[in-house]
Amino acid sequence: MINLFSPYKLKGMELKNRIIMSPMCQYSVDKKDGIATEWHYLHYVSRAVGGAGMIMIEMTDVEPDGRISDFDLGLWSDEQIPALKKIVDACHDYGAKVGIQIAHAGRKAEDVQVPVAPSAIPFDENSKMPRALTTSEVKNMVEKFRKAVQRAVKAGVDTIEIHGAHGYLIHQFHSPLTNKRDDEYGKDLTRFGREVIQAAKAEMPEDMPLIMRISAKEYVEGGYGIKESVAFAKEYQKTGIDIFDISSGGEGPITAWGRPGTHAAYQVPLAKEMKLALGVPVIAVGRLEDPILANAVIGNEEADLVAVGRGMLKNPYWSLEAEIKLKKESTAPRQYTAGF
Repeated sequence: MINLFSPYKLKGMELKNRIIMSPMCQYSVDKKDGIATEWHYLHYVSRAVGGAGMIMIEMTDVEPDGRISDFDLGLWSDEQIPALKKIVDACHDYGAKVGIQIAHAGRKAEDVQVPVAPSAIPFDENSKMPRALTTSEVKNMVEKFRKAVQRAVKAGVDTIEIHGAHGYLIHQFHSPLTNKRDDEYGKDLTRFGREVIQAAKAEMPEDMPLIMRISAKEYVEGGYGIKESVAFAKEYQKTGIDIFDISSGGEGPITAWGRPGTHAAYQVPLAKEMKLALGVPVIAVGRLEDPILANAVIGNEEADLVAVGRGMLKNPYWSLEAEIKLKKESTAPRQYTAGF
């Protein structure tokens, strides 16, 4: 029977278990140069020692103006490759595979003087007014994604995750709430995302899987739901996405209208529905820090992998402790066996 600690293989990537460390921004690049620091090294490698099957490096941006904050990671320069490679190599040494989330914050870039977006629509009344990208700038943005993926591959990652969720740039393009363009990128809301996927695939080894995180549901009035997200995900799937990371929201301020749940596993039904509709592997996220619950999600085949966020912020050894709770044979490093 499949469980949380069953191995998983997708194309050329083999994971020792079904546990992913969820990508979580650390806002810790003190020099504001996009280069990973000693904090990032310790943060990620400790979770590899702690038994996660995959470490997903946080949102890493394709240009300086695409960062949520100036303290975010970037891959717009070759100078940013060595520090990431050091992290990837160390995680590999401790048995974890590594992915990286490639993104652009679009109108949610907080520290840039004038953010960019598909259309000049601010996130809320307290946010900066973004400037609408020209058609040629959109095409150039695709190239920036391509080069970032190229650098990530040079850093030795095992998979790429394209960030198309949480109200960031790709999400802004495929949401009718934020894309009011009248050019080719407005007439086809998935065009930008599909071109980014094509660019990424061109830089990746053929046997490397491509992941995309999407918000399967928006939580504002007039926002799209699962029916619409299945439709745009099908377009992304046809273009080359191998697995979807299913989250939700982020397109606007949370209000009483359509407020998301805060209970454990509140997003799992979205992952299950996407898996059934597309016939494609999915990653479930959202309040899955209870190992028994995470194991049930896998055992009930609601998702193929689970991403744990807050649970791993609290406990780098979440995966090793989950083995104990689920009565599995411990894989703790020999140096730690006395503690497990």
